[in-house]
Amino acid sequence: MREKIEVGYQTFVSDGAEEFGAVRDVSADGVLVYVENAGEFRVPLDAVKAVHSQKVVFECRKLDHSLRRAIGHAHDSEVPGL
Repeated sequence: MREKIEVGYQTFVSDGAEEFGAVRDVSADGVLVYVENAGEFRVPLDAVKAVHSQKVVFECRKLDHSLRRAIGHAHDSEVPGL
């Protein structure tokens, strides 16, 4: 699955409709994801559920607790209506 993922792809969780970040790097052991308002997180490849349309979908239950918390706050600084 690693070969399908490219830097710049948007990231999503399987139970959410809104993107939470973007792929910064892809390696043999995982994907480096940047989450707005929280920084970078290394995600193991076994957490990838699907890759399509320049999107990476992660299985939420396989993500580290700190990353799940960051995902919940990824859009906190956005101003509604802009």
